[in-house]
Amino acid sequence: MSSPAECRILVFASGNGSNFQAVVDALAAGNIPNARITRLIVNRGKAYATTRAEKAGIPWEYYNLISHGFQARGETDPEKMQEARNKYDAALAEKVLALDEKTERPHLIVLAGWMYIFGKHFLGPIAEKGIKVINLHPALPGKYDGTHAIDRAYADFQAGKLENNKTGIMVHYVIEAVDQGAPVLVREIECREGESLEQLEERIHSHEHSLIVEATAKIAGEIIASQQAQQ
Repeated sequence: MSSPAECRILVFASGNGSNFQAVVDALAAGNIPNARITRLIVNRGKAYATTRAEKAGIPWEYYNLISHGFQARGETDPEKMQEARNKYDAALAEKVLALDEKTERPHLIVLAGWMYIFGKHFLGPIAEKGIKVINLHPALPGKYDGTHAIDRAYADFQAGKLENNKTGIMVHYVIEAVDQGAPVLVREIECREGESLEQLEERIHSHEHSLIVEATAKIAGEIIASQQAQQ
């Protein structure tokens, strides 16, 4: 008899973990059916996301580029830094793939405020096993890739250069090119005259929780449908 269809989710977070909490709450409310978070991984020792995980009974692990010996503290040599990142990425992929294939290895990885850019040494092995990776980025597809996306959109709005006076947020698949993976869901947000950067940031962040939940539910549903089709 085949096992029931299920989407196992692994979450990566670096800080407060409010997006992680949004997914936890959605799962508890039944808004992401037949799915569960099997583990949280953080790369900052004081990430409040770990407290959220403990309250929800979700195992968590701290794994850091410097603290776990991949890169020397204060290292500035670009080649050594890249080599360290490659080894860290490979070790983290190995850690994920070592999880029990029937009970804990994820079908989906959600980057929920994960302040680190993965390269091919993580994404390659993960993709080979068919594991999907998604990320939330506060910009529209093809606009303001990378850091300070909201600041850059706001500056363009102030200068009269923002297309249709709109920015937004998206959840996208993660590929090597930063923030350039195919979008899963997109939400446009119109900039307003007289609004401060802080007010725009607050409005954008207010949409993030619902979008990451909707995107996680969408992909989890597709994964479960695929499993059911194979049974």
